[in-house]
Amino acid sequence: MKGESITFWCVFDIVEKEKRIQELQKQSEAEDFWQQPEIAQGIMQQLANLKEQIEPYLEIKQKIIDAIELASLEDESLIPELETEIEQIINNLKQREFYAMFSGKYDYGNAYLAIHAGAGGTDSQDWAEMLERMYLRWAEANGYETEILDRSEGDEAGIKSATIAINGKYVYGKLRSEKGVHRLVRLSPFDAAHRRHTSFALVEVLPQVEDDTEIEINPNDLRIDTYRSAGAGGQNVQKNDTAVRITHIPTGIVVTCQNERSQTQNRENALRVLRSRLLEIKQKEQEEQIAQLRGEFQKVEWGSQIRSYVLHPYQMVKDHRTGYETGNTTAVLNGEIDGFIEAYLHQQIGE
Repeated sequence: MKGESITFWCVFDIVEKEKRIQELQKQSEAEDFWQQPEIAQGIMQQLANLKEQIEPYLEIKQKIIDAIELASLEDESLIPELETEIEQIINNLKQREFYAMFSGKYDYGNAYLAIHAGAGGTDSQDWAEMLERMYLRWAEANGYETEILDRSEGDEAGIKSATIAINGKYVYGKLRSEKGVHRLVRLSPFDAAHRRHTSFALVEVLPQVEDDTEIEINPNDLRIDTYRSAGAGGQNVQKNDTAVRITHIPTGIVVTCQNERSQTQNRENALRVLRSRLLEIKQKEQEEQIAQLRGEFQKVEWGSQIRSYVLHPYQMVKDHRTGYETGNTTAVLNGEIDGFIEAYLHQQIGE
């Protein structure tokens, strides 16, 4: 029992989390800590998140200590109670095992999910909207908060693109498995001959960066344009230029936000998304450098889809990275994607 508890402790990385808590607590005790309120609030949020993450493991640790003390009494009448305690410890460890897979720096936090229709015209734009609905259903089923920050309607149906903020515990850790090209095969409802069409859509998943010091943005590197938000007509059409488009000149990244009625809110949201995109570029560069050193770097192109959704001539959704598949396509398109997420996380741990 004692040896097993040490092994589990290494996997859960409690020591490193406790060390980080001490560092953040030391920062929070500084006299000038609240002179920059936004940064201070971010640090306090990190502190609260870390404490919440390690609390279940500390409870398990105490249960193990109590069980060892109970066993040391060598009282046969206590065996049923000891067996119950051990069973509870094992069950608790199994429950926490899933969350141990979220070892990334941003896995515990919120995410931005962006969907872009690929080549294929109306069919691909309709497919992008189907994916948008799938992820919104998934978020709703998990009790996560969602906000559509930007949405570009399709020419005839569907959407050209959408950016959604999804807030909740472990959102980024779960959704990072969805990053990549998604392929749909079906009989096209937009084809008069009702022929089979293949459509593609790109899904991007970005962590929401709370710490402004991690990615610094020079205001001189930004071009900010405002314009009137698009609408379907009627009272909801904006009469003022509330929508915001920010171009990061050094990288060419363009971020738009038009959901809020306030130009200031749209500007803040756009800057947050831009910060996340710049962080992604930084992470990719680091990953590519490591992969090249290992001799395993391979550039991923548009055509390399991560998952196929086949509605005709048979029903099947298959993830090409893990081999996980299901014939219940309706359930998947209604947001039941946890099986794909868990298969991906288990594979990552294996690698």
